[in-house]
Amino acid sequence: MAMIDLRTEIKEFLSSRRARITPERAGLPAYGGNRRVKGLRREEVALLAGVSVDYYVRMERGSLAGASDGVLEALASALQLDEAERDHLFHLARQSRAPSGPRRRRPAVAVRPSLQQVLEAISDAPAWICNGRYDVLAMNQLARALYSPVLADPRRPANTARFVYLNPEAAKAFFVDYDRIAGDVAAKLRMEAGRNPHDEELIALVGELSTRSELFRQRWASQDVRLHRSGRKRVHHPVVGELDLDVESMDLPAEPGLILNIYTAPAGTATADGLALLASWAASQARLATEIQALS
Repeated sequence: MAMIDLRTEIKEFLSSRRARITPERAGLPAYGGNRRVKGLRREEVALLAGVSVDYYVRMERGSLAGASDGVLEALASALQLDEAERDHLFHLARQSRAPSGPRRRRPAVAVRPSLQQVLEAISDAPAWICNGRYDVLAMNQLARALYSPVLADPRRPANTARFVYLNPEAAKAFFVDYDRIAGDVAAKLRMEAGRNPHDEELIALVGELSTRSELFRQRWASQDVRLHRSGRKRVHHPVVGELDLDVESMDLPAEPGLILNIYTAPAGTATADGLALLASWAASQARLATEIQALS
């Protein structure tokens, strides 16, 4: 795609959230059985949000610049938005208020040496740093071993979104819950697009994935958004087999836009034993592909 158009983003996001809510779910009477729209009507959303129908129609057509935080909160409540969706709505409104400007190139940021030291100090758990575009920026040795299938692509920086959507056979072999991972990746990219709609590298990535992956086009069109949070990730590593990992993802306050990911497992579990075996395998390798350089 050539650009991320804010008005289109707002229109499609609001209309998609409106379409999923029935009058019954919203606590409204449903008169008659022949409704011509899926979900709520615009006037019903306006009623629930406490705004005029004309005002809501303007918002759904892509005009959020004049909406106050109170109106946005009321709209989020009316549409029953979850935390990620509410944040996305506020990001879109904030970007609508900002002066329009050219697309900005936001290249992959070099990670400070002290952060790389932090990663290397985490010796018993895979740990790595990415940005909101899923560029892999820094890893410790165990993360390089774990993500060796991702790092097999010579393109740098390595990018897990490209791996998931443009190398689907390898990704399906690696990620046990591939369908969920694919949905999460698209939803988190959508969240990043709301934060940084003029990011030239993000625009190029979404365009590449849209052009080359039908699955991405479907997931992107859903308008779903997700936050980077804690969770579980199951992978099947080609050397040590299946690992059921606890994931902690956290923003780095001193490095806006960067995310630290750490994968762990409770002591005494098969996954903890698998991570120990993976560490031994990594130590035995003369070389591993890194986030900076692929194996020649």
